[in-house]
Amino acid sequence: MLNFRFAKDYLLHRFKAKTRHGVHSPFVYRLIDEVIYDFESKKVYEEIEALRKQLLNDNRTINVFDLGAGSKVNNNQTKRISDIARNALKPPRLAQSLYRLAADLQPQNIIELGTCLGITSIYLQKAAPEAKVYTLEGSPETAAAALEVFAKAKAGEIKEITGNFDDTLPGVIKELDQLDFVFVDGNHQKDATLKYFEWCLPKVHQNTLLIFDDIYWSEGMKQAWSEIKAHPQVTVTVDLFWIGLVFFKSGQVKEDFLIKI
Repeated sequence: MLNFRFAKDYLLHRFKAKTRHGVHSPFVYRLIDEVIYDFESKKVYEEIEALRKQLLNDNRTINVFDLGAGSKVNNNQTKRISDIARNALKPPRLAQSLYRLAADLQPQNIIELGTCLGITSIYLQKAAPEAKVYTLEGSPETAAAALEVFAKAKAGEIKEITGNFDDTLPGVIKELDQLDFVFVDGNHQKDATLKYFEWCLPKVHQNTLLIFDDIYWSEGMKQAWSEIKAHPQVTVTVDLFWIGLVFFKSGQVKEDFLIKI
């Protein structure tokens, strides 16, 4: 039933979504044309994907402590790194979309909720090498595995923080004067997602980008996404099905876009 609901949502999205040619907002048109639809290969992609390949062949097992809604594929506590890499890492095309979004924005700080094995963290750090990158992970052994990947990528600038997001995120937000780029890829429950969104709001600004992962993951996540879109501080949202982009640009007409990728 769950897979049927997800497939139905995907097909409806594909039917309703537009390409850049159906978009009249200059801001969103440029975002789609120059960033989201920039599918040209880049050398940095090859370097990071080589690390993914190593993880896909890593048969060591680790204990995974899941504080969120869990995995739809495998909720066993002991998992092989190769299985985590196969089932939990963002696929290359999506991870590279995040890279381009960060490269376009050039934020001074990046927060990622949900490190997993660190591939997306590296994409974000390489996209904005001058940014302070904070990645939060709830599972200690998963976090340790990610640190190994960071070392291989020579991405020591990434600050990894281990623990429950409820405990770790407030401290990171407090440390920063403003929030530039936040990628929420963890927990996947309605109340938690809305809580993290609300915690971010006092420090968003004209150029802040919040990204929410798996916005169609469950009915609860769909409801959370609807509430985020409706919030009065939000001016523009871009629904790419797999992720949702949230902007706070003053003077921008409030609009919600469904875009095919």
